[in-house]
Amino acid sequence: MRKPADAISAYLRAKDGNRPHLLAHAFAEHAVLTMDVRTGTIAFPPVSRGRDAIADVLVRRFTQAYENVYTLCLGPAPMHFVNVFRCDWLVAMTEKEGRGVRVGCGRYDWRFAPVSGLVDSLMITIEVMQALPADAQADVIAWVANLPSRWCSAQFALQDMPHRDELAPILDYFSAAVV
Repeated sequence: MRKPADAISAYLRAKDGNRPHLLAHAFAEHAVLTMDVRTGTIAFPPVSRGRDAIADVLVRRFTQAYENVYTLCLGPAPMHFVNVFRCDWLVAMTEKEGRGVRVGCGRYDWRFAPVSGLVDSLMITIEVMQALPADAQADVIAWVANLPSRWCSAQFALQDMPHRDELAPILDYFSAAVV
């Protein structure tokens, strides 16, 4: 049985690295992905059923538009098997067309199959997705590229975030989440 942290890490490697084959190490074949998008700056289908459909949405189609993707789970990784796991996330990426930058955050709600340890359902809530101009790329990518891979605290992730007005909603989200 896989540990939840292994399945989550496989998902992050697949999505960020444009490696859909790695989703076999993350999702059960008949897994369900639900998206709760609370911003108008990015769009996803509300439900995807099956690992291949999830790969199309989160890897194949996603990487047609975005590159330099860095996703972090904020908080400690689950060290033992759990049926459900919830954590905040932070993502930064660049747009292939136009070179703009996107920085977003929200919450992952994972449910794991008890026998395989693979994800059988994932709800991704996108609370904030900020669009920044191309001139923000160097600062934003330098910031996220220097963060630990996959897991860290929100406080650590945000401490060296570039000072840009467009990123204030990211700070607001995590300030509210801490309270």
